[in-house]
Amino acid sequence: MHRQRVIGGLILLAAIAIAALLIFVRSGPEEKPTEENIPLVQAEPLEIRSGNLMVQGAGTVRAREELTLSAEVAGKLVYVNPRFREGQRVARGATLFRIDTSDYRNAVQTAQADVASQNVAVLEAREEVALAKAEIARFQERAASSSAYASVDSSDYAARILPPDELAKSQGTNGQTANAAPTNGLATREPQLQSARAALRRAQAQLADAQTALRRTTVRAPFSGVVRSEEIALGSYVAPGQALGSMVGTADFEAVIPLSESEAALIPALWRPGSGRIEASVYSDYGGTRYRWQAYVDRASNVLNPQTRTIDVFLRIPNPLRGGAPAVTQKQGQKSEGASGAPPLFVGSFVDAEITGRALDRYAVLPLAALRPGNQIWLVRDGKLRIVKVNIFQRTDTQALISTAGLGAKPVVILGALKTATDGQKIRIAEDRQDAAKPKPAAEKPKGSKTTQGKTKGAQSVAKKSGADGAK
Repeated sequence: MHRQRVIGGLILLAAIAIAALLIFVRSGPEEKPTEENIPLVQAEPLEIRSGNLMVQGAGTVRAREELTLSAEVAGKLVYVNPRFREGQRVARGATLFRIDTSDYRNAVQTAQADVASQNVAVLEAREEVALAKAEIARFQERAASSSAYASVDSSDYAARILPPDELAKSQGTNGQTANAAPTNGLATREPQLQSARAALRRAQAQLADAQTALRRTTVRAPFSGVVRSEEIALGSYVAPGQALGSMVGTADFEAVIPLSESEAALIPALWRPGSGRIEASVYSDYGGTRYRWQAYVDRASNVLNPQTRTIDVFLRIPNPLRGGAPAVTQKQGQKSEGASGAPPLFVGSFVDAEITGRALDRYAVLPLAALRPGNQIWLVRDGKLRIVKVNIFQRTDTQALISTAGLGAKPVVILGALKTATDGQKIRIAEDRQDAAKPKPAAEKPKGSKTTQGKTKGAQSVAKKSGADGAK
């Protein structure tokens, strides 16, 4: 028992000695520098542009000319143009429908007969006026003579055989002739001539009305356009003022683009008529392709929109049915949309617009994700974050046009969010995923690898040949 205790004590002392030796000869922990917690951010360089600002907006296309077709006279429809159907195009001056003309032709003939009759009446009245004036002239000439027989016509023989004392009764006292009575207006028959002329003018007006009504039996298209709606059928009876359809003109469309006051201020010539055409572009999507139509500013409203408090700018779009051009350049191998595949611009479609604004030497295009509250952005300079306040020219749903004051030569803006951002803090820029996904180029093989491989194959063939000789 005593021996076992001695052995146990020795083992314990040996273990303590080994532990003490290990503690004495151990090396100290490796010291590492303190790692800084530098945030990782997504960033990209800003696009710097120069030239005219493109004021962007959105609106709705509407027809510049639109009318409701109706009949001006009553009657039965005897002809309807086959192209007078909803969605069809009709040319300017084309006959759309025609009303029965029988009654109106008869009215024209009746009015023509009345005009001819009144012409005869005017001619008769004119001749009667001439005769009456001649009679009055002869009477006044005889009344001016001092002879007792001056008032007697040369063909009135009965008066000539009357005693001179009877004729003397017509003489005035003291041998003077009585003053002639003033001429009566009815004696010249001028009122009858004026009445005949008035009746002629009335007949001519009735003839003009009858001819106008006859022309109105045929309704023609006032301009080239598209039929929006039609509500007539061959053989139906129409009344004056009855709506028979509607059509829109296709020579020009217009797009109403609401702009804020700050955006409208970027177009210097907007309120100066005659200062030159302000160019614009209209964009619309069709079948997954974006198309562009050339346009220009036609006018701007002088009244604010009461609902949106914006200024309505009207863009005129010439030849909207000709088809737009693709707004982007087609990539290699992608099918290009030709003129036959380009769609027309549709009335009522929602479009985006770009209006040429004022010219600037430099301005930047900022992604909207990089804009911070208070019109601030975060820039990366020498691995540090810099907070810069910018002046915004225009803001859309995806980007903002800003001034380049304080941005530097080649600004790089931070897109992602940070929990805390202080001016001057260190940051790291994350590698773009697309760049990281690109395969790295393979390492070049040593120039002598091909020769070494050839030597190895030669050695193997020699060894095989030696073995075969030994087997023999």
